[in-house]
Amino acid sequence: MVRAAQGAKGAARTSVWLEGRERRGGRGSGQPSGLDRERITEVAVRLLDAEGPAGFSMRRLAAELNVTAMSVYWYVDTKDDLLELALDAAFGELRLPGADSGGDWRDQLRALAAEYRALLVRHPWLSPLAGTFLNIGPNALAFSGSVQRVVRRTGLPEQGLAGAISAVFRFVYGYGTIEGHFVARCADAGMAPDEYFRHAMSAATAVPDAAEVLRESANLMAARGGDTVREMLDRDFDFALELLVAGIEAMVRRTAADQVPPDSSS
Repeated sequence: MVRAAQGAKGAARTSVWLEGRERRGGRGSGQPSGLDRERITEVAVRLLDAEGPAGFSMRRLAAELNVTAMSVYWYVDTKDDLLELALDAAFGELRLPGADSGGDWRDQLRALAAEYRALLVRHPWLSPLAGTFLNIGPNALAFSGSVQRVVRRTGLPEQGLAGAISAVFRFVYGYGTIEGHFVARCADAGMAPDEYFRHAMSAATAVPDAAEVLRESANLMAARGGDTVREMLDRDFDFALELLVAGIEAMVRRTAADQVPPDSSS
């Protein structure tokens, strides 16, 4: 009733993680057997991988589970709740450094960035959902905590930490999102990435308005090197990430220099 009243007033949805009550599934008689939230979420992730958000529905999920749609509602109230659970389950795939692990912050930042990029490519549906929900599930929070611990070790001043995190991980978000869409488009076309890339470049250069820009793009790609799409994507990602790491290092040096007191003997 509370949720219905909130919906009638147009209240903003918060999060499945803020339900403030026990999860469904412990209600006693009538509960469907053989199901739990973990299994439902696992199948939801698999279905999202196969068909994307557009093909995802509670009815479709129930068919995959071989139950009725109403059976799923014993465990989640809405489709959005389930999408949010699937989102956090995907974040659980990330390999994170231990809270007390040592090592160079640069290597750990590179590793976290690579993990996040791979996650976005592996699950192309993740990027739009990551911007839709609050992302306060346990796995998303563990990732955020790891990122913050690593960036704090850079030596940047406190007021610069949020900006550094945004610079690195919004870059990764954008890069991984576009790469994931490209991989999905290749799969939809039934073509390998290299084959699709050659076909697309050949077709696009036949358009007069695009030909000159694409020729210059081809020159840039040749200068960068890489014989395959995978090599080109990896080289671009690594170089861009190194630019960001170098920028953090430069800001740390600048901050240190600004804090040196003037020579009082002069």
